[in-house]
Amino acid sequence: MERLWAPWRMAWIGGSGPPAACVFCRAHDGRDDRAALLLARGPHAFLILNAYPYAPGHVMAVLNRHVGTLTAAPPEELADAMRLVQRAVTALRDEYGAEGFNIGLNEGRVAGAGIADHLHVHVVPRWSGDHNFVTVLGETRVLPETLDDTWGRLKGRLGD
Repeated sequence: MERLWAPWRMAWIGGSGPPAACVFCRAHDGRDDRAALLLARGPHAFLILNAYPYAPGHVMAVLNRHVGTLTAAPPEELADAMRLVQRAVTALRDEYGAEGFNIGLNEGRVAGAGIADHLHVHVVPRWSGDHNFVTVLGETRVLPETLDDTWGRLKGRLGD
């Protein structure tokens, strides 16, 4: 029998439920960007690794302000988030050789937003043949490096 090790998932599994405070607000307001997986800060948004990625390098551009809808966010906040998306695409292409990207947001829980009340844009790098039967049949994602390694590689590309 094969085993896939994903030790970073234990914090989620062992928890009694979702955290009381917004994970994005906590990351933004914290003092340890590495521990929070926060990669870059802008005036109205920040870039953070997804703690439960679909692919290596899966990042999110998150508004600084706790707001859950596009219509509640002024253009300067949305523009700052998109500037961070552009920076992420460049960093992922340069560092990982990404061949394409899935970029988007889910507004509202029924649309698939895992954190529905804090707007964020996903950036998922893609490569030819990057997904295989394991995800489809085993409902398992295979990730080739730890989040800490990914943070280090991307932080080096994003600067700040």
